[in-house]
Amino acid sequence: MDTLTITAGGFTFDARFETEAAPQTVAAFKAQMPYVSQIVHVRWSGEGVWVPLGETDFGVGYENHTSHPAPGHIILYPGGISETEILLAYGGVDFSSKMGQLAGNHFITLTSGLENLHALGTKVLWEGAQPIRFETN
Repeated sequence: MDTLTITAGGFTFDARFETEAAPQTVAAFKAQMPYVSQIVHVRWSGEGVWVPLGETDFGVGYENHTSHPAPGHIILYPGGISETEILLAYGGVDFSSKMGQLAGNHFITLTSGLENLHALGTKVLWEGAQPIRFETN
């Protein structure tokens, strides 16, 4: 299945895996499904929320990587000069950390619920960490 549902902070989004562009990242993430965690607001990158993953190793390198995900794009930074993380852009993002510019693998794109992205980001910014769940359809 290349579609999934993401529930975060009380909002629900339909999404698709970017299987052709990021096959290794998609396969590694699917192996973790359903994936449940918390999102917090980014510190350096702009309008995004992220799942800090520390030293987690998904066993993937760079593929379909970008420093500027569009709103509704989800990227996986596989680790290296900064900790592993998953980031969801809800507005303008210049993906970076205290170590400098980063690039993450764009592996999921939201296909519905985009009108709620800014509300999700604002909720995380002002209310703190929110639950997030990724599950296949």
